[in-house]
Amino acid sequence: MIPRPVEPINPFDLHGRVAIVTGAAGGIGLAAAAVLARAGAHVALADIRSGRVADAAAGLIAEGLGCEALRVDVSNREAVDALVADIARRHGRLDVMVNNAAIIDDTSPLTITEDVLDRIHGVNFKGVVFGSQAAARVMIAAGSGSIINVTSGVVDVATPGVTGYSTSKAAAAQYSRGLAMEVASRGIRVNTLAPGWTDTPMNERHVLREDGSVDEERKAEYVAMRAASAPMGLAGDPLDQAYAILYLASDASRFVTGSVLRVNGGATMPW
Repeated sequence: MIPRPVEPINPFDLHGRVAIVTGAAGGIGLAAAAVLARAGAHVALADIRSGRVADAAAGLIAEGLGCEALRVDVSNREAVDALVADIARRHGRLDVMVNNAAIIDDTSPLTITEDVLDRIHGVNFKGVVFGSQAAARVMIAAGSGSIINVTSGVVDVATPGVTGYSTSKAAAAQYSRGLAMEVASRGIRVNTLAPGWTDTPMNERHVLREDGSVDEERKAEYVAMRAASAPMGLAGDPLDQAYAILYLASDASRFVTGSVLRVNGGATMPW
């Protein structure tokens, strides 16, 4: 019989635990890394943009937090395996794996090319599979762990303008449910976070000037438009997603697996 949970003083306390967050150079990934580190975890920030992720980690280290920066191409299975094995070897454990790295396209289902489809799915879907498998191997041996795969609100709604992105995220969500069933009896939880529209650098592509800089006036209008599309009248902030990741990483969610947590201001409420 599974014992009743012991009520901890703080179920969100992650002291003594080790986490990896991919796509951690900015946006949701950086916010998640910061929140997990402030909850006490040692966090490895991983990203293909080595300079940017090093700067991000340095900022957290300056706060006195336990962090490190590592470069990884999540579409490369060998690179992901090596990253996870290195963290587990040096720290003796891996408690939390946040597969967050993603890229996006602006393509129609009628015109998307095989090259674009392969590139997007290589990061957004295969990256989730590779990260989850590598983490699961370590966690199965330990008999515990939490894998959190970041997808998107597009898993619930038809979004023809981002075909590669939406299909890759839907595939990642379905994979996560299957993995959750596979490893539940081994003490590992697998959950999916499906953010609604969130104000991240990825979404600034719609408001860039010709020189690549952000047009702040256009951005303010765009954010307001996206906020108006949600029942709560709010646009998401990376911290909104990061706090949800903390919940899924922590003992507060000990009875949660195979779920899709929709942090989106009610945008897909009928689902």
